[in-house]
Amino acid sequence: MRRVLSVAALLTATVLTGWTGGGVASAQTACADLGGALNAEQSCQVHASTPTYTLDFSFPAGYPDEQAVSAYLRQTRDGFVNVSEMPGSRGLPYALDAKGTAYHSGLAPRGTQSLVLEVYQNVGGAHPQTWFKAFNYDLGTRAPITFDTLFRPGTRPLDLVFPAVQTELQAKTGIDQPVLPGDGLDPQSYQNFAITDDAVIFFFGQGELLPEAAGATQASVPRAVLAPVLTI
Repeated sequence: MRRVLSVAALLTATVLTGWTGGGVASAQTACADLGGALNAEQSCQVHASTPTYTLDFSFPAGYPDEQAVSAYLRQTRDGFVNVSEMPGSRGLPYALDAKGTAYHSGLAPRGTQSLVLEVYQNVGGAHPQTWFKAFNYDLGTRAPITFDTLFRPGTRPLDLVFPAVQTELQAKTGIDQPVLPGDGLDPQSYQNFAITDDAVIFFFGQGELLPEAAGATQASVPRAVLAPVLTI
């Protein structure tokens, strides 16, 4: 199945313009940049409402690279607002909702921190879209973790990842072969992930790996399976 370009990419393209000691301070700045405020649980809450749209963001404070998170949300917000204010827009008000979930592995000052945003968007079409945006950070090296740096150079991680993901998605959907090898062995299908002590969790938006009707989903691959190829 050909991977579907998400509505998120189309909209944000219209506007191009830590759980550590200093994390809360940076979160306050990032949250303020988005026009939000921290609640008692140290979660950033952003709400905006006009006749053309409603917007809600919620994400936990303390991710080591909060500015990357706020930059993504600003870009997503600006593209969404531009679309909602276009002449001839139908089905108003449009809706944009992003909720962040925190994950971690190991113990500070080492280990990793992950933040996964689940983004729901309705811009008046027949089918609203849900997708994920994940951020991962290595506390030891103080650097972001990408799909490429998650695995050892020269290895073939998808030989291990794809069968495990395939098995879990089969169990969830009941489809004998829900993912075609062309998609299942494409690194671009696995860019959104979170790292825990037990597993690497991969997140898939609508139209990624599975048909859009299957909705957004996720699959967890045990660290024991990935141990030969992981760098962390």
